[in-house]
Amino acid sequence: MMKRSRSSTTFRNLGIEKSMFINPKTFHLTVLMLKLSNNDQIKAAAKVLQSVSPKVTEDLEGRPVCIRLTGLACMRGSPEKAYVVHAPLKVTGGEAQLEHACQRIINAFTEAGLVLEEDVNKKLKLHATIMNARYRKSKKSSEKTDPFDARAIFAQHGSEEWGECLIREVHLSKRFVYDINGYFHCCASIPFPEEKQGESGIMKNIFHKVLR
Repeated sequence: MMKRSRSSTTFRNLGIEKSMFINPKTFHLTVLMLKLSNNDQIKAAAKVLQSVSPKVTEDLEGRPVCIRLTGLACMRGSPEKAYVVHAPLKVTGGEAQLEHACQRIINAFTEAGLVLEEDVNKKLKLHATIMNARYRKSKKSSEKTDPFDARAIFAQHGSEEWGECLIREVHLSKRFVYDINGYFHCCASIPFPEEKQGESGIMKNIFHKVLR
């Protein structure tokens, strides 16, 4: 009979499970959530995304978009009673341009009638989710989502400099369906301006540090 390690028991007592961490292969920035119930709606959304590509490039002034992720923050709750933990981002020279580009995409989907009414007036908050209590595997679908105690994680990694990453494109992704590379299935995409030399990746770095 295998004994459960002290660390895994401690994490479970805090309401933390490995299943709550986002898979590094699907690490992404969320711009907007859409509820597309059939293939016609997916095709319509793909067409909308493609249509704004030239204007998005204009909004970005033809320059590559590089972001820096620093520290941790709670989307809901507090470190003591957290539901979603994410890494706040800063744009390296061009934050306003990125916001304009994202807002253009949101406006296009809204005008096409593809955004849920309750989401129409939501303020844009670009974020990179790291932990989400909704993904806790031990939770039954009928049970409410309980928060978790992330204070120890914040104490150790709350000021961590995760690094910089280039944003190459915008995807219309399908949740819970994955391509061969492990990322969400891409229904459509538009490119961002070409990258500069010397790009540094950070995605796996975050999870190695938090989970070690």
